[in-house]
Amino acid sequence: MRIAQVAPLTEAVPPRLYGGTERVVHWITEELVALGNDVTLFASGDSRTSARLDATWPRALRLDGSVRDSNALHMVMLEHVRRKCDLEEFDFLHFHLDYMPFSLFMRQPTPFLTTLHGRLDLPEHQPVFNAFSDVPVVSISDAQRRPVPQAGWLRTIYHGLPENLLMPQPVRPSYLAVLGRIAPEKGVDRAIRIAIRCGIPLKIAAKVDRADQDYYDEVIRPMIDHPLVEYIGEINDGQKSDFLSGAIALLLPIDWPEPFGLVMIESMACGTPVIAYNRGSVPEIVEDGLTGFIVEDEISAVADVGRLGELNRPAIRKRFEERFTARRMALDYMEAYRTLIARSRPPVRLVRSAG
Repeated sequence: MRIAQVAPLTEAVPPRLYGGTERVVHWITEELVALGNDVTLFASGDSRTSARLDATWPRALRLDGSVRDSNALHMVMLEHVRRKCDLEEFDFLHFHLDYMPFSLFMRQPTPFLTTLHGRLDLPEHQPVFNAFSDVPVVSISDAQRRPVPQAGWLRTIYHGLPENLLMPQPVRPSYLAVLGRIAPEKGVDRAIRIAIRCGIPLKIAAKVDRADQDYYDEVIRPMIDHPLVEYIGEINDGQKSDFLSGAIALLLPIDWPEPFGLVMIESMACGTPVIAYNRGSVPEIVEDGLTGFIVEDEISAVADVGRLGELNRPAIRKRFEERFTARRMALDYMEAYRTLIARSRPPVRLVRSAG
């Protein structure tokens, strides 16, 4: 199958450090190639892939201080993809740009779908999905769909990691962990309070975006002066196995409708349980009492830290292998592609002979 994967230009594919969408695009692309497909990746020029790379901008926009209007460059990339479609270069198009491709690509014949990676509960999303209710979209959790039931949902496909990307390490777990991004909706302040109430060290491996600098300066920085709290900073995939394997549990006391949450399955890949607030996708990803605990507040989180000894870390790793590998994700997407390709073909007309 000739497949186009169209990624945001914000980060390279894969990103050097943080970048959830671009990491998922990379894993899908690599698995599709391994499965024998002819894949073209539309992404920034500093991306690395075993597919054919088609770059309309030389570097990730996050690293390019000269770019002030990223929408302009994404529009150029979309038009470039459309012209390739005119030459019938692809059997299928897979977009990771939210609703940006809808208007242009619903007016051309190559079948396509869009994976929606972000939150969909903002008021301005309602007119978008009212206007484009026939455009096929994939959700990354059932919870993500709730605000826009009118969207053209094809199916839910959970994210997956390469099976051996993160592995349990032979270390003795000795701390609680936070991984990802320091932002108000991620609840890092709540994670700190939970760890302090438990009397257990907390290690925070996370980035601070410019938009969240005030939250970090005003709320988090004073809290990390506590002797139980250690701020490590942003880490890469090569460091995560050791970091997560050394954790008693990953804390995810979020306060927003998390569409998926890659950190949960990263933790499970290392056999490390997750203690997460009951928000968004959490009940779909965490199996309460098996791969972690789903809690409602800080009090119940503290109580469940005391129950972590009930969980079996090899069993957590096994559930990761059963539910959240990149190979499973790629096969699910190929099934979705075939469904839409079949829908796009004109019906066969049977002509009865005169005889």
